[in-house]
Amino acid sequence: MSSKIIVLCIACIISASSCKPKVSEQMGDTTSDKNDRIQVNHDHPDYDLQYIMGHFEPAQHPDFTEVELKYADREGMYVHRVAYEAFIDMHAAAKEEDVTLTIRSAARNFAYQKGIWERKWTGQTKIENGKNASVAYPDHKTRAMKILKYSSMPSTSRHHWGTDIDLNNFENEYFESGQGLKEYNWLVLHAADYGFCQAYSPKGADRPYGYNEEKWHWSYLPLATKLLATAQQKLSDDMITGFMGAEVASEIGVVEKYIMGINPACQDK
Repeated sequence: MSSKIIVLCIACIISASSCKPKVSEQMGDTTSDKNDRIQVNHDHPDYDLQYIMGHFEPAQHPDFTEVELKYADREGMYVHRVAYEAFIDMHAAAKEEDVTLTIRSAARNFAYQKGIWERKWTGQTKIENGKNASVAYPDHKTRAMKILKYSSMPSTSRHHWGTDIDLNNFENEYFESGQGLKEYNWLVLHAADYGFCQAYSPKGADRPYGYNEEKWHWSYLPLATKLLATAQQKLSDDMITGFMGAEVASEIGVVEKYIMGINPACQDK
């Protein structure tokens, strides 16, 4: 090969390299701040109300990725790719301190959440103390309120967004002693370093409404707070339809009391 051709080839390689965005630029990432990986554009069609209400298929959404089995208890779960990157970093840091974080539940779209809700509504899945809600609570508002202790109405779940994950166990008691307590204490001390916050803290004066405490539910705030702001501005109770019991959404005030009824530490980040 002549020297001229070699020079031309080198020039082409350099030119192509300089024009290709770095991986961090393509992902919207900044290595200096793990909590600022992406800026959500509220005007982008992927982040409109249909997205917030879960009317899409995570497996087919370009911003979602499947959770690798080494991070999960089963195959087939999806999260937003940016939240997933942050979780992988957090998982590695926890592992160094003998804490294993395992994703038990991740993105759930409207149809998935509808299945959870209606199985509880009809009594197919029992709720607290093994009760059949359809028998124990014939009044629709009362029944909905009982289910809402831990399960969201379809259209209102943060799991629609791909930003929220459930970790290790679905019982608060697990995290109160032994290895579970070690895991929870690690998350309380370090999860914020990776952008995650416990969305449902104990209820009290600073959080009078919303779901009961969930020590397992952690939300990736750099995405979730922006989506929460859009939900507050654009979503109303009368839009929450398409499933059994939806008619009581407005009477309960699910947008204000449940979507907005989160841990104050997880807001305005």
